[in-house]
Amino acid sequence: MTTAVVRPARPSEAAEIAWLAALTFPLACPPGTPVATMAAHVAAHLTPARFTDWALSADHRLLVADDGGAPAGYALLARGEPGDEEAAALRTAAGPGPYVELSKIYVRPDHLGAGTAARLMATASEEAAQLAPGLPYWLGTNSENTRAQAFYRRYGFDVVGRRTYVVGGVEHDDIVMLRGDIH
Repeated sequence: MTTAVVRPARPSEAAEIAWLAALTFPLACPPGTPVATMAAHVAAHLTPARFTDWALSADHRLLVADDGGAPAGYALLARGEPGDEEAAALRTAAGPGPYVELSKIYVRPDHLGAGTAARLMATASEEAAQLAPGLPYWLGTNSENTRAQAFYRRYGFDVVGRRTYVVGGVEHDDIVMLRGDIH
């Protein structure tokens, strides 16, 4: 396996990244989440058109882990105001927004444990500081995804609240995490 290099994604890679999103999104869902529910979420929110828009947006940073073949992973940052539940938790912990969100970070299953996620996180953190200098850096993750939570804690994120996240019309319990060293 080649070591993946993290770089900005190109709009022309949107279909490949959407394919990766369809592959990896179910890995972050709670056990027992119906396949149809996950497929509906992917079809509505993780399309090539959406990834193209994110790659071109001044308020987003779409990063790809490139191992010379299919993308090994990707991350998405978004600058702006979150939903009401997240905003309340973030205002209490960090003050008024806007904020920068680590909206997505996923790695292909065959790259788990190879350092790809660590490289994505390091680059995403650098990009967050450039995308939104001085703004709080946060993320949301499923409350049952303890592996992801442990990973985020290693990078300075702490739980500051909860939110409801809808996947294919089904509500899930998420936690909101904020990076302690607000840049």
